[in-house]
Amino acid sequence: MLTSLKHRLLTAAAAAGLLGALLTFGSSPPADAAVPATIPLKITNNSGRGEPVYVYTLGTSLTTGQQGWADAGGTFHAWPAGGNPPTPAPDASIPGPAAGQSKTIRIPKLSGRIYFSYGQKLDFRLTTGGLVQPAVQNPSDPNRNILFNWSEYTLNDSGLWLNSTQVDMFSAPYAVGVQRADGSVSSTGRLKSGGYNGVFNALRAQSGGWGGLIQTRPDGTVLRALSPLYGLETGALPASVMNDYTDRVWQKYATTTLTVTPFADQPNTKYYGRVSGGVMNFTNGSGAVVTSFQKPDASSVFGCHRLLDAPNDQVRGPISRTLCAGFNRSTLLTNPNQPDTSSANFYKDAVTNHYARIIHDRMADGKAYAFAFDDVGHHESLVHDGNPQQAYLTLDPFN
Repeated sequence: MLTSLKHRLLTAAAAAGLLGALLTFGSSPPADAAVPATIPLKITNNSGRGEPVYVYTLGTSLTTGQQGWADAGGTFHAWPAGGNPPTPAPDASIPGPAAGQSKTIRIPKLSGRIYFSYGQKLDFRLTTGGLVQPAVQNPSDPNRNILFNWSEYTLNDSGLWLNSTQVDMFSAPYAVGVQRADGSVSSTGRLKSGGYNGVFNALRAQSGGWGGLIQTRPDGTVLRALSPLYGLETGALPASVMNDYTDRVWQKYATTTLTVTPFADQPNTKYYGRVSGGVMNFTNGSGAVVTSFQKPDASSVFGCHRLLDAPNDQVRGPISRTLCAGFNRSTLLTNPNQPDTSSANFYKDAVTNHYARIIHDRMADGKAYAFAFDDVGHHESLVHDGNPQQAYLTLDPFN
């Protein structure tokens, strides 16, 4: 979760690549179902909006390891060298379908993002370190007043992972899908009827500054709601927004043990957390301390980083993922056995991630990526298939 414009490099590859790495472990398509170099992506514009749509396929090639973009035929083009200050990137836009129409392009084996914008092309820049992703929490970002969104995907030899995401922001509605070899289609990401406006209305009604996450154009057009992580950065949310809950968690586990079973397929792998001297220490079954956590601030909770960093290992990372989900969903006080995967128990405390609560409540299937580790317990808006025949991106109505 890199937050400044100059530092938002490789975020697509990092997010989608991590997703693919986590989910492809131990998973592969049948031997006779080799994933081709590109697959079709059918884009359908059901938005009801009259502006032109622009589509971008950006990311890191899983064939060459280079950053770049793909054209409508799925051919990958590496970015040229950037500069300091950042230089304009080549125009990677693909004209999207008009309202009520569909268009099929091809997407290659990448870890990256599929952006789409309404009415105006996005402004991408290149630094010496690579592509700078839009960072609209920065008021000087050139994309600040453009209506846009993106989906994350990984396509590799083990299949397709395609998700809708609200980790950074909630904006233009869309759904994703994949067609399997038997012709069936799995889809997710669709809002309930009235859900788009419902998210903004609920944020405005939530006390504590949550309505300040909403960004509008100078003419008053609602563009998006920032994630609470960026709400902290912009000052919309107070830095103390989670303090009451984290204080109560630390108090509870000074006298109670928090048991974390991070792997659903390894029920005997457990870690035991107790707070001592202001630090939550986790021990294994032998009583040895395996990792420790300082009491997290709101940024660490909402971003699942810093004091809740989750390295790609087999101990601290999985424990931290579990803690992050428990803090965001406010289940740590009600259940000393984590993860708590029953959505019926989520977001019940007055101090919680109301952004995530509001979004999940308005999704047709209840699933979303409203924070980084929303996949704990499989509550993420993700489709996957080891032998994808076609992917789908549907631009949904704004009503």
